[in-house]
Amino acid sequence: MRLPSKNLLALALIALTLAGCGSDDNGAEPGTTATTKQNDIRAALVTDVGQLNDRGFNQLAYQGLKRAEKQLGIAVRVVESASAADYVPNYAALVRQRYDLIIGVGFAQGDAIDTAATQYPNTKFAIVDVDQTGLKHKPKNVVGLLFKEQEVGYLAGYLAGLTEKREGGNTISSVGGYKEPPVDRFIAGYQAGAKEAMPGIETLNAYSSDWDDQAKCKEIALSQIARGSQIVFQVAGGCGLGALTAVKQKGRWGIGVDADQAFLGPHVLTSALKRVDEAVFETIESVVDDSWQGGRNLTFGLSQDGVGLGKISEKVPKEDLDALERIREKIRSGEITVPTSL
Repeated sequence: MRLPSKNLLALALIALTLAGCGSDDNGAEPGTTATTKQNDIRAALVTDVGQLNDRGFNQLAYQGLKRAEKQLGIAVRVVESASAADYVPNYAALVRQRYDLIIGVGFAQGDAIDTAATQYPNTKFAIVDVDQTGLKHKPKNVVGLLFKEQEVGYLAGYLAGLTEKREGGNTISSVGGYKEPPVDRFIAGYQAGAKEAMPGIETLNAYSSDWDDQAKCKEIALSQIARGSQIVFQVAGGCGLGALTAVKQKGRWGIGVDADQAFLGPHVLTSALKRVDEAVFETIESVVDDSWQGGRNLTFGLSQDGVGLGKISEKVPKEDLDALERIREKIRSGEITVPTSL
């Protein structure tokens, strides 16, 4: 909401106080939580427990927020959640500090944002990976930001199947974080794509029940490799970086998630991108240009460039790239319907 003019002085005093306290995020610039530029819109981000250094999901949301700060001239703030118990208090504190838009990151925050949005109906909220229509109270001041993870999962799996066929293998695997719908959409697409490219391929899957502990995901990946997996798809945030470490050590292929993780080394076959940064930016922009509409979902798939593959290994031959492009177009056109659950 835009503040009436009689509250601007109070807002300025609050801003000065926040600037003196510095920032809540890792690596954010002191004072970014308090200084307005071209307009008086204020947007805040509440991270999942994965924190900002997960090299994926939370970091992408933060990048979208920082882009909005720079390009739209708004004031921003990031609050990191150490545990699920922090979610509702974090939302309440940001409402009291009069942020116009508060964005939650992650499926685990669904109940918390339902509670906060219902309690504070005059504040705008958005939540990544949560279906607004599935919330208990279906608050009209919430926008759900959803992704068709299954579509990019299918592309990653199709590439994995082609690679297995070419290299003489017959087993691939995935390491999920928690068993949540967004994670399972990635994995369901991955398995379906691989089976389309290579009928009869074996697909292994396990969950770490953790977003942070790289040792857990590394152990799971090593176990899958011992069972014959030649390619491991990590869908476990920061924990999943451990799975990519395992494939590097064992000379196997890994597939990254959310952000392009090719920078980790040549063992990364590709990454299943989920453009959380773009979704966050567009949502903030809708508040700035007054086109915001609550009580709905925004869905980002291949057709909206909301998902896609990152850098593909130079070792992948042109014929595989051409086949992958044909599959991409079939998904976009609706010729291929990708499963969303395991």
